[in-house]
Amino acid sequence: MAVIKSQFTLRLDPADYAKIKKISKSENRSMANMIETLVKIKIRQYEDENGEIVLTDEDLSIE
Repeated sequence: MAVIKSQFTLRLDPADYAKIKKISKSENRSMANMIETLVKIKIRQYEDENGEIVLTDEDLSIE
């Protein structure tokens, strides 16, 4: 079964881009996978501190 993921443009400071590139290379990941992993880690940290983020069907609709 195919995984559906949203696409969007992300602009990063050159230094941040270079740092993420180094981290992704050290962990043998693609840049996209590394960014996705970092986002998931931050969401988990946020939810641990503030409670689960409840999403509605409207939140999940593709724009």
